[in-house]
Amino acid sequence: MSAEEMGVDPVEAAHSLLGATIAARGVTAIVVEVEAYGGVPDGPWPDAAAHSYRGLNGRNAVMFGPPGRLYTYRSHGIHVCANVACGPEGTAAAVLLRACAIVDGVATAQCRRGAAVRPVALARGPGNLCSALGITMDDNGIDLFAEDSPVSLGLQPGRPEGSAAISGPRVGVSKAADRPWRLWLAGRPEVSAYRRSPRAPAPGDSD
Repeated sequence: MSAEEMGVDPVEAAHSLLGATIAARGVTAIVVEVEAYGGVPDGPWPDAAAHSYRGLNGRNAVMFGPPGRLYTYRSHGIHVCANVACGPEGTAAAVLLRACAIVDGVATAQCRRGAAVRPVALARGPGNLCSALGITMDDNGIDLFAEDSPVSLGLQPGRPEGSAAISGPRVGVSKAADRPWRLWLAGRPEVSAYRRSPRAPAPGDSD
């Protein structure tokens, strides 16, 4: 599949990314958890939790397309997080890669994360995922479907047998906190724990 076949709707794209293969710098992994994010208030998917909500700027430009580009940012100024832009060019939408299962290059990922980290936790959580796969801020904007890309994405025609998708609220956001745009594969131990932001409204009081 190509970037265009992911679909422009961020939730549809998130479903497409579950079970996808991502390869980077000696490590190959299966995506088991993602979060969808939209864009500006007058766009097709207004999303107050998205980096793009207040409009285009130098930091979030990759979120505005073209689809299939890698958008990286630092969480709390420390951890690199990776997203896949999925909207048509000029329209912001992206899917955050939250957790992966390492299927090749475990020793390389273990070296990057540390010997004390259990194999199931090597790429659990968006910052740990980038650390395990060697994804850095220098990868911002690269084409995940280019043949020579240092980070590549392989979308599958279907998920592994028995891998149902579950949806729930996104982790740690204070806006649009109840929106069920976090998706994960059932039964996968690599999936991260849900943590609601202490700044979010009470459950049921947010879209």
